[in-house]
Amino acid sequence: MQNKPLRIAMVVASPFPANHGTPGSIREMAEAVAARGHDVHVVTYHFGEGPNPGGLHIHRIPDFGFSRRVVVGPTWERPFLDLFMVFTLCRVVLHEDIDLIHAHNYEGALVGYWARLISGRPLVYNAVNMMTDELPSYNFFRPEILGVWLAGLLDFCVPRMADRVVAISHDLVRMLAAQGIKSDCLRMIPLGIDTGPFGGSDPSPIRERYALLGSPLVMYTGILDRLQRIDYLLRAMQIVVKEAPDARLLLVATIAKDKDLQECRKMVKELNLEDRVMITVNTSFEEIPSFLAAADVVVVCRPRCPGFPVKVLNYMAAGKPIVAFEGSAKGLRHMTTAFVVGDDDWRGLAQGIISLLQNPKMAAGLGEDAREWVKTHLGWPRITGELETVYYDLLREQKGKNREALVPRKPDGSMR
Repeated sequence: MQNKPLRIAMVVASPFPANHGTPGSIREMAEAVAARGHDVHVVTYHFGEGPNPGGLHIHRIPDFGFSRRVVVGPTWERPFLDLFMVFTLCRVVLHEDIDLIHAHNYEGALVGYWARLISGRPLVYNAVNMMTDELPSYNFFRPEILGVWLAGLLDFCVPRMADRVVAISHDLVRMLAAQGIKSDCLRMIPLGIDTGPFGGSDPSPIRERYALLGSPLVMYTGILDRLQRIDYLLRAMQIVVKEAPDARLLLVATIAKDKDLQECRKMVKELNLEDRVMITVNTSFEEIPSFLAAADVVVVCRPRCPGFPVKVLNYMAAGKPIVAFEGSAKGLRHMTTAFVVGDDDWRGLAQGIISLLQNPKMAAGLGEDAREWVKTHLGWPRITGELETVYYDLLREQKGKNREALVPRKPDGSMR
C-alpha cells in the first residue's frame, strides 16, 4: 500500500473546539495531520467555543436542546450525546469513505468502537489518562465505590476495543501493558505543541491589568477541579510569601465550576492569602501565551498524573521556569529543564518556587532549556510523522488480513 493521503475520522466526545487543555491539543493534532495532506473529519458534540478551525471538516451531532456549557468530567447528558455521536460517526464514515477512525479519550473510543463494528473500519484509540486515576475524583457517582468500579471496568475494556492504542506517556504505556494490552498494539506518542504563539508576548499588559509591576509573579494555568490539587499550591504560597513578601500568585482558570471556585476562594481566605492570590476565570486558550509572558515562575501542582499535562507543554513552549511534582513532570528533568519535587510534597513545592524567585539567572536557564527541548522533541511535524506510521502500518495489516481471508483453505485449515 502506497502512503497515499488518508481520510480520517477523528472522534472528539466533547465540545470542539473547547477552551481547555486536552481539546486544545486535539485541535492542534487534527490541524497538523490535515496539514500533511490528509482529509480530517472531526465528529463532535453539537457546539464548541469560538470559530471552527480551518482545514478541518466538522460534523456535529444534532442539537436537541442539550446544554452548551463546557464541563470537565461526567454529566447525566453525556451518554445521550455520545449515543448521537455513534449515529453521526457512522454516517460520516460511510458517506465520506473514511479509511480509519482515530478516537480520543474513553468516550471517543466507545463511540468509535460501535462505528468500527458497523463499518469495519480500523480504530486507533488515543489514550491520555486512566479512569481509575480521574473518575472517582469528580464525586459524580454515589456511592463512591460505584465510580471506582466503573473506572476499573473502563480501564480494562476500552483499550481492548481498538486495533491500535496510542498512549501519550511512558507511564500510560506501562499501565496499559499491565492491563494486558499487547506490545505490538501499543505505541507511545506524546502530545505535540505549536510553539509559535509562545515566547514573544509583552508581559506589561497583564502586569498592568493586575497591578503587578515589580512583584514576583507565580502562575498556574488550567482548570481548578479537585484533581489538580490547587490546595497544595496555596499551602506552598503561605511559605513563599514569608521569604518573598512581595510575591503574588495568579490562578489563570480556563474553566472553573462554581463549587471549585468557591472552595478555592474559601481556602485563600482561611490561609490569609487574600492580598497575595488573584483568580481569573474563563480565560481563553488564545490568551494563555500573554499570561505566561508575565510570569516569573509557573507551577504544576497535580501529583501522580499518568498522562501528559497540556499545561506542561504550554509552560515549556513559553520558556518559563517550572516547578512541578514528579508525577506530572513528563519530559522534565530536575535542574535541567525544571525544578522537580516529590509527589504531595507541598513544602518542597514552596522551596522550589522560592529558589527560582531568588535565582533569576538559574530560573531563566531552566526556562530556555525547556523551550529548546520541547521545540526539538515535541513539534507537531515529528509527532504527526509518528502517527502516520501507526495509520499506515494498521491499514497494511488490515489489508493483509482481508487478502488472507479470501484465500481458499483445505479441510484441515491450511491454505491451498
